[in-house]
Amino acid sequence: MRRRGFLGSLGLVALSFSMIGCADRPVGSQKRPFTVMFVPSVDAQTIASRASEFEKYVSQRVSKVLYGQDTGFYVKTSVPSSYIAVVEGFGTNKVDFAVFNTFGYILTKDIKNFPIQVVGTVTRGEIREKSYKGQIIARKDSGIKSIADLKGKKFAFTDPASTSGFILPSALLKKNNVDLGEVIFGQRHDSVVTMVYQKQVDAGATYYSSPDYVMENGKRVEKLNDARARVKTQFPDVFDVVKIITFTEDIPNEPWVIRTNLFKDEEMNKKVIEAVSNAIFEFCATEEGAQLLKDVATGHSLVKVTDKDYDAIRQMVKEAQVNLEDVLKKQKS
Repeated sequence: MRRRGFLGSLGLVALSFSMIGCADRPVGSQKRPFTVMFVPSVDAQTIASRASEFEKYVSQRVSKVLYGQDTGFYVKTSVPSSYIAVVEGFGTNKVDFAVFNTFGYILTKDIKNFPIQVVGTVTRGEIREKSYKGQIIARKDSGIKSIADLKGKKFAFTDPASTSGFILPSALLKKNNVDLGEVIFGQRHDSVVTMVYQKQVDAGATYYSSPDYVMENGKRVEKLNDARARVKTQFPDVFDVVKIITFTEDIPNEPWVIRTNLFKDEEMNKKVIEAVSNAIFEFCATEEGAQLLKDVATGHSLVKVTDKDYDAIRQMVKEAQVNLEDVLKKQKS
């Protein structure tokens, strides 16, 4: 889904910028707005409901920095069909910023060598963690008590490019010599939980985040935040019906990534990257931004990270002997 950017002075933008490969349609112009993609880990309507606030804030803040006025820099958000759509978008200069997933970031930067850099990630849970895990789930009445019991079972992963929903869970199964039966991909984490809940599959892999604690009627109550929470409205008893079998190793939280070749002019390129990054951090510190973090990423805050923060997960992927190009082909099939 795409949303319309905010109006302003296209002429002013066109005179100021020269976009790579298209000098008359610079990034941030009305005809070529700054494109932001949110990975499809949640329902597109949930993202769209917050997108206009994000677009307006970033558009105005960057316009102020570049032109000293509220208009002139245009932002458009969308929800891609898959993680790989974001990877390919960075490669063709059609995506400028993405709330990505960890594996997609490694694939884009290390394997495809597309020009991107991480600027931040979310924190989650009561202690504001910067990492999460993958989890393998099954119904409590399934008879599945350990990872060994998954042999020959019908299993649902999320997306083949998902770190928590495929890459590390499949590596964990391989390490334990577990050969599954039929394997399907649900694409989204909430879809996999639903499949397990409705007995469409025997078990599945999704993300796990540490719980929060809130005060209710004067008591401190645990609020679970893993993928099961995404279907609690539809299935109120999901936490009673679906259990966690095991966890993967820790994974750095999803990177928020910007393309580093927005403009040919190095000074302008650096200026816009800094202005956009600052605007996004500022927005996430507002009440509206906090709601976007909660709805889109189940996060509390956006914090700065660097590429080095993803070195450990790079090593895990390497040790898992994942054929990244094969994953790409599976995702597109």
